[in-house]
Amino acid sequence: MVSFTVLASGSKGNSSVVSCVSATGGATRILVDAGLSCRELFRRMRQVGEDPSTLDAILITHEHQDHINGLAVTARKLGIPVYFTEATHRAWVRQVSPRKRITYAEWAEQYRQQKQAAQDAAAHSAEVLADNPEAEAAADTIRCNFTPGPQDERDPDELAPEDCEPVESAPVKFGPVEMKAVSEPCPPVPDPARLPSVEYFRAGESFSIGDIAVSPFTIPHDAADPVGFVFTAEGTRLAVATDLGYMPPNVQAQLRRCDLIMLESNHDLEMLRDGPYPWSVKQRVLSRVGHLSNDATATFLEQTYDGTATYLILAHLSESNNLPELARIAAERALCSKPSLLANRLYLASQQEPLAPVCF
Repeated sequence: MVSFTVLASGSKGNSSVVSCVSATGGATRILVDAGLSCRELFRRMRQVGEDPSTLDAILITHEHQDHINGLAVTARKLGIPVYFTEATHRAWVRQVSPRKRITYAEWAEQYRQQKQAAQDAAAHSAEVLADNPEAEAAADTIRCNFTPGPQDERDPDELAPEDCEPVESAPVKFGPVEMKAVSEPCPPVPDPARLPSVEYFRAGESFSIGDIAVSPFTIPHDAADPVGFVFTAEGTRLAVATDLGYMPPNVQAQLRRCDLIMLESNHDLEMLRDGPYPWSVKQRVLSRVGHLSNDATATFLEQTYDGTATYLILAHLSESNNLPELARIAAERALCSKPSLLANRLYLASQQEPLAPVCF
């Protein structure tokens, strides 16, 4: 049995689950994107009868926040690998790693202060050694303060350095300087980009995760290396194509002969033009690396779509610039233009609640 479940789809978070239980009894479950918090992902999975602990891997389409918000926590909690393109992984690491941008003047001032501090420390050390001739001998004594191990009863004078164990001694003070034989280690700094395992793939090169074959393909979007996916298992083909500015020939080819297609229907053109977004954001959404409108999706369904999918899921609907009724009407008009497409079942993915699993 093969199933596909949309946990969330929209501008605030995207995530889906592809599952396959083979005839031999093996099971494979893949999380496609992790745009919700780990807690919310788990809640929604349990809501539709999926056990989060059975996930085998996480696949990432691209590094935008609404697709990777809960990625690190979810992957670490489950201890499962994450599959990226290499460019997407690098972009994600840069995105989550803390960094501070400074001007050249700030950098120059920091460099001057660090250089001055180093010179002051060197001068102070020279003064200490000049005022305390025994300082260097005391430091040598600390460095050589070894005692035999309990398993070795030989005379300490006969022991080689490797036969001895270091011991912590009390602080030795001379002048204004305090030295310790053993220093305390610094606590490790947590790495926000740490993952249990990272696997790279390339668009156009198929690979497998368990019993599910994955075919990634390039999509036009303003990210480092965005991809869509076609999943094949038990003779069933499922396609995921969201976050794309237009429908290039390679995407159209990937969406043929599919049993299920999840396709973007992001915005209504009039609502976007009259909506609250700044003009620069409107231009981005309307661009060829932005998002598909209801009209663009309807044009594909009417002119290019081969009609083989039993299920069509309209996804990534904008809460500010679209209405579910508008997306549905545009798609239904396109499907009604061809009587052969009337058997297609049309669903709308939601941001607030998961869709019921679609099973084959």
